[in-house]
Amino acid sequence: MINYSKKVLKHFRNPHNVGKMAKPDGVGEVGNMACGDVMKLYIKVTDDRIANIKFETYGCAAAIATSSVITDLVKGKTISEALVMTNKDVVDSLEGLPPVKIHCSLLSVDALREAIHDYLIKNKRIVPENLKRDHERMMKTGRN
Repeated sequence: MINYSKKVLKHFRNPHNVGKMAKPDGVGEVGNMACGDVMKLYIKVTDDRIANIKFETYGCAAAIATSSVITDLVKGKTISEALVMTNKDVVDSLEGLPPVKIHCSLLSVDALREAIHDYLIKNKRIVPENLKRDHERMMKTGRN
């Protein structure tokens, strides 16, 4: 049996910002075929800030909790601030994850980065080089 922190269980039982978004500015979808987790993240951007963010996740408790917490962490942040978000930020905010579930925190950050990439491309904005590389890596590895 996997032991989750109280914060993980709280986000799993009552996830924040869950659901599909009508007319999002950016969408990021990632998955891990090994474990079956799939995350879809929607962002609405106003004045270069993530004004609204929602997610749909099919997966385990950790996948749902990491999706929920990343929405809380980046809502209201600028695109630049959101792009520096790491899986460590997600794990720390959840007061830890079991080692076998760390990949869920990576997926949540990847979904966010893919949503931002989508937004930047759709709006003909400059895509930072590191974001381009991450997007290409996900395309090659099939995590997208």
